[in-house]
Amino acid sequence: MSIINNLLGSDSGELLIKGLSSQIGQSKSQTNHLMSMAIPVLLKAMQRNSNSKEGASGLLSAISNKHDGSILNKLENVFTGTESTDLEKDGEKILGHVLGQRQQNIQNALSIQSGIDNTSVSRVLKMAAPVVMGLLGKQQREQNASNTDENGISNTLMSLVGAASENNNQSFFESILDADNDGSIIDDVADVISGKKKNGIAGVFGKLFNKN
Repeated sequence: MSIINNLLGSDSGELLIKGLSSQIGQSKSQTNHLMSMAIPVLLKAMQRNSNSKEGASGLLSAISNKHDGSILNKLENVFTGTESTDLEKDGEKILGHVLGQRQQNIQNALSIQSGIDNTSVSRVLKMAAPVVMGLLGKQQREQNASNTDENGISNTLMSLVGAASENNNQSFFESILDADNDGSIIDDVADVISGKKKNGIAGVFGKLFNKN
């Protein structure tokens, strides 16, 4: 079972989905559906960033100084009062780094596929980003306790997204990381929105449900 399945199926995942759904006024099932796409996209974007020394160094600094995984132990409280506001502000900064100019395109695509309005998707991405960073920080400590350099963070991200190649019947969680099996999920989604891919959103996501 992938790390994403483990997270969304855990008690922490339940608290995460419950908190997010209450913030955006959507059902837990709709929010879970959105998160099942958003988490892999964020992880894949982080992996691509870590391919450069500068990107890997930035991620390493972030998880070393702030995102150590402790957020996963307090999800019951982070969606209340000023905590949720601070969470969104932190997430906005993270998204700026990992998605850059593609953020709006990714957001639009997730909105289309999930059926959740764009504003709510934006809020979910902002609140989910620090959680994903916390997941990365936790995994980094567990897998690379003695290897906390740029290579270590790259290897950790590879372990988080690499499960997609384990078998031919890839789960939705794994397949979305690489819609064309070439590491271009970010480009694929962006191209759909900009009109460069003729098959539209179904062409990118349809195969994930074995509909193509």
